[in-house]
Amino acid sequence: MAFTGKATYSAGATLPELAEDVADLIGIISPYETPLLDALGDPLRAATSTHHEWLEDELLPNKDAIDDQSISSPSTETDFDVANGSRFRVGDQIQVEGSAELMLVTAVSSDTLTVVRGYAGTTAEDLVDGQVINILGNAALEGSDKPSVRFTNRTRCGNYTQIFAAAVEVSGTDMAAGQLGLSDEMDYQKQERLRELIRDLENTVINGGQPASNPQGSGTVRRTMEGVVQSLATNVFATGDSGFPSGADLDEAKINYVLRKIWESSNGNVDLIVVGGFQKRKINAFLSASRSYGASETTYRDMVSVYESDFGVCKIITTRWMPQDATLLLDSSRVSVLPLAGRSFHFKRLASSGDYECGELIGEYTSELKNEAGHGLIRGLSTS
Repeated sequence: MAFTGKATYSAGATLPELAEDVADLIGIISPYETPLLDALGDPLRAATSTHHEWLEDELLPNKDAIDDQSISSPSTETDFDVANGSRFRVGDQIQVEGSAELMLVTAVSSDTLTVVRGYAGTTAEDLVDGQVINILGNAALEGSDKPSVRFTNRTRCGNYTQIFAAAVEVSGTDMAAGQLGLSDEMDYQKQERLRELIRDLENTVINGGQPASNPQGSGTVRRTMEGVVQSLATNVFATGDSGFPSGADLDEAKINYVLRKIWESSNGNVDLIVVGGFQKRKINAFLSASRSYGASETTYRDMVSVYESDFGVCKIITTRWMPQDATLLLDSSRVSVLPLAGRSFHFKRLASSGDYECGELIGEYTSELKNEAGHGLIRGLSTS
């Protein structure tokens, strides 16, 4: 027989007689992780100006290129032009890249070299305009005077600080009322806004750019920092570039090409490969052809977290804020994210003019990317 007594649903569909049962936790679905900032760690020092600067230097170059379209006898020519004659001295042994022939420089006149061909018993080979020349080293004469002084000038590089701010305002009534899942509405709002600001900091460190004019900022120009992607110029490659491995998918050939180019032209020690989710799956696929499992294994693993090559060991960093068509290769020892002294993220309580409490979460940061030739970037990769 049907039940006719008092039940939980007797008073109506809204269950007005029952105490509410609400979980004491608030679920947040929005992404706010900052894996790149975590990998870089805290800086060794803070910036002390809105324009943070550092010095860079480099050794005298030991490479140049033939710049002469009028070579008439490629295998016997002893006088030819180069792009930068100032890089050469009398007594230099030089060698065209890819050639077994050695040459000895006997005279330098502006950008024109006079050389001994087939030096040290080597066989002369054809010279071609545009060929790279390696300067092996200089042989000084015993008892000779010191050579001409040569040196490089240090360059000053810099980046501007950017202010990150968010307002918090809660009414007196809201602060007094009991809340589900939290004990203090003001503290909760501060935590939420801080997560957003830190998320935006990582996004800006990767992708940010500076205004074309008045980068120092003004009453109408917002001062912004230049991110890593915008700072790179030397080792920037795109699919379809001449000499770059073919295809639009990220693969080992492309990663190793960029690592090798960085290794050849700098003493950079790339130890981070920074990618978005799609390119991370491509890196995981590097092992697809060689992955195997024993009969007793019940866990399928499909993840590459460290990539070790001839040019170093790289940790793979996956961040949502990387452009999906791009891959960054960074030397983390040359990358820092610095707060302006006394201006790391903090809450500044502001005066209230009514029945509410208010304040501002604020922080001022810049990024320091030293020796941009020690890093690399691949663009134009497939994303589907």
